[in-house]
Amino acid sequence: MTPVLELAAVSKDYRGLRPLRIQLLSVNARDQIAILGFDQPSAEVFVNLVTGATLPDQGTVAAFGRSTADIAHSADWLALVDRFGIVSERAVLLENLSVTQNLAVPFTLDIEPPSGDVLERVASLAREVGLPESVWRVAVATLGPDARARIRLGRALALEPAILLLEHMSATLDTGQASAFGASVRAIAERRGVAVVAATADEVFANAVASRVLALEPVTGRLRENGRRGWFGRRLG
Repeated sequence: MTPVLELAAVSKDYRGLRPLRIQLLSVNARDQIAILGFDQPSAEVFVNLVTGATLPDQGTVAAFGRSTADIAHSADWLALVDRFGIVSERAVLLENLSVTQNLAVPFTLDIEPPSGDVLERVASLAREVGLPESVWRVAVATLGPDARARIRLGRALALEPAILLLEHMSATLDTGQASAFGASVRAIAERRGVAVVAATADEVFANAVASRVLALEPVTGRLRENGRRGWFGRRLG
């Protein structure tokens, strides 16, 4: 089986304490993997490498059987990115617009108000990610971090990606919220049959979102099985 995502001997200098190194990461369809050991800057670099937004200084990144270094045209790159659902605090929310309008953005720019068929798709998406109907017409600016995380999840799922990438998504959540949000992501991924790769520093979230938790050794880039629960403790992720 060809992995949907593979990183081998990757190194990327991003002006951090040391380059981001990944010795070997192989992700198959439907895998659920969380990687512990990322801070916010390195998580962003990781997501950019995986999606081909940036290239490694050394090593190879292959997505869906194709090296990102071989993507020469913007149309090919956009087609690749569409196969990823990126759940990140970097995804801008329209603060003064409603939850419904924010969830409609992947489907249409005509959101004042969205058309009937778009509203049906948005309602289904909102229910799937755990947003109660009571908040659908509420301005995003008034909502807490859990609801905002679920809106970002909904937007990432809208175009039916093959891989969900989560970038440090529990940093603003408390322990209970992180666990519940991670469990929601995992259940949705299982139901949809999509892969999950979560870059995090939060073991609570990692164990909730993934069936396999790896710990990154920053110096070597080696990923080892994180078999000892509590080894990292609760940290922001």
